[in-house]
Amino acid sequence: MPGGYFGRFLWIDLTTRRARAVPLAEELLRSVVGGAGLGAALLTRLSKPAVDAFAPDSPLLFVGSPLVGTGLTTTAKYAVVAKSPQTAFIGDSLSSSHLALAIKRAGWDALAITGSAKAPTYVVVDHGDVRFEDASALWGLDPSQVESRLQARLGGGCRIATIGIAGEHGVRYATITNDGRHAGRGGPGSVMGAKRLKALAVRGAQGVPVAHPAELRQAARELAERSRGASTAKYRLLGTAGNLLTFDRLGTLPAFNFRRSTFAGAERISGETLAVSHRTGTSACASCTIGCEQLYKLHSGSVRLEYETLFALGPLVGVDDPDAILAAAALCDTLGLDTISTGGTLAWAMECFERGALSLEETDGLELRFGNSAAVVAALPKIARREGLGELLAQGTRRGAAILGRGSEQWAMHVKGMELPGYEPRSLKTMALGLATSSRGACHNRSGAYEVDFSGDVDRLAADAGRGAFAAASEDYAAVMDSLILCKFVRRCFSDFYSETARLLSLVTGWDVDGDELREVGARITNLKKLYNQREGWTRADDTLPPRILADSLPDGPAAGVGLSRSELDMMIGAYYQARGWSADGRVTDEAARALGIVAADGGHRSAESFVVDIERC
Repeated sequence: MPGGYFGRFLWIDLTTRRARAVPLAEELLRSVVGGAGLGAALLTRLSKPAVDAFAPDSPLLFVGSPLVGTGLTTTAKYAVVAKSPQTAFIGDSLSSSHLALAIKRAGWDALAITGSAKAPTYVVVDHGDVRFEDASALWGLDPSQVESRLQARLGGGCRIATIGIAGEHGVRYATITNDGRHAGRGGPGSVMGAKRLKALAVRGAQGVPVAHPAELRQAARELAERSRGASTAKYRLLGTAGNLLTFDRLGTLPAFNFRRSTFAGAERISGETLAVSHRTGTSACASCTIGCEQLYKLHSGSVRLEYETLFALGPLVGVDDPDAILAAAALCDTLGLDTISTGGTLAWAMECFERGALSLEETDGLELRFGNSAAVVAALPKIARREGLGELLAQGTRRGAAILGRGSEQWAMHVKGMELPGYEPRSLKTMALGLATSSRGACHNRSGAYEVDFSGDVDRLAADAGRGAFAAASEDYAAVMDSLILCKFVRRCFSDFYSETARLLSLVTGWDVDGDELREVGARITNLKKLYNQREGWTRADDTLPPRILADSLPDGPAAGVGLSRSELDMMIGAYYQARGWSADGRVTDEAARALGIVAADGGHRSAESFVVDIERC
């Protein structure tokens, strides 16, 4: 087995309360590396077509990578992969810190959890031992309470992943929390809750074998040094909250449910202002030399805050009170709610209320108006417990709009069921394409297409066919990072990303990997995700943007008057399909699958929808 791997995953069945080791072929590992890539291959193999995300046999995967535990900066990360209850397509979310190290040191490349416990349960993976324990006393507790109780009960070195009450109640955008960090987008917390799995506790002490330890140590020192340089300075100084004023200045800061692209209160809640008025310190993930996390004070304690949370609980809902935003962010952490989808769903509900599509009685007496920060905070526990108004909002904007009707579909801001992040598509045309075509739904992490728009190499306000190749390349690039797994904040520390990361992978594994091979890995992973979605019912109509984006021009800011027509989006999507070698209606062709080495699991010649990377039948 190559360095960096143990060549096996642990399959845990909550129904039978059994666990067993399943081998992973080296060919598979090299073809998808790890993280989101290995997760996509395992999800395809282990899940039945059209299975409901909440069904017992719907897998929940925790997947590491060969770089975890090697000493390379920013690599203490894992991917959570499952069928998303928001989109009904592939869902993958990344999280950082010590749990990734614990899974690796316990001797596993991944954990696969299926079945459903009869009663609240937590699972302990303690080196080679797996135990199923009663979690009744933990049900209803918040993640920090669960973590402290289990660590006191299980002893040192145990790392915990757990859900809050939002996951217990099946909120479709519930998170999984570990070490105070969150795997949130796509709703993996609700998949975990449907299995009655309150927590996963892991402890391990195995060393991670690497092929060339001395050379790797030197490479790790060099990368760590670069990670402390100018390319990451903005993350250390202000964190991603520093994006807010820049986006506002460029007219790409969504506000008031994407009705505006600038926000009058931006200065008051900017990263620069918060650094002076509220910052208490900085923090870093395990194995990270950047230290980007900014901590801000509350009335008691502190809370981490990134740009996306700041945007979603601030401008998107019209709130410019920093104390209210911080309080709402902390409450989302406590309840286990994804902040982007929470803010997006609340913004939709606010517009429903202001337009008369939701009555005061239907909002439980809450004046859900833009800027009403008290209503935002009051709504959060209702969502997490699915009480009153919360029953509707727990569904997210797509399902909520389908239930409510009354024209509310027109201002439901999602792609494939996932709420939009804090990038205005009309003033970032490459990003618009990336959001529309992403397999995960509206996501700024699975497609970094906004970097093309910000580069100055294109006119970010104009649509053209050249965006297709840019968006495809950006998506493949992200797939490689999410499979190695490297933090995206370290990306600018490489002068030649593919060749330099290929060398790191070679030093760990002993494989002779070059940049061209990693490029192909990225394309293979993107195609695997799309094939999974095709199997689950994807059609060309799913690659689109919300009606508002395609109908209304921007009313304010430097991009005032700029819009994005349906024909312009369709033109760019067609160019994207062409760049990928897919059919005109966006399906992965047999030819494209064969060119990337994606073969039928049984070796036969079936349609591309059935193609998956071959692994040993479990």
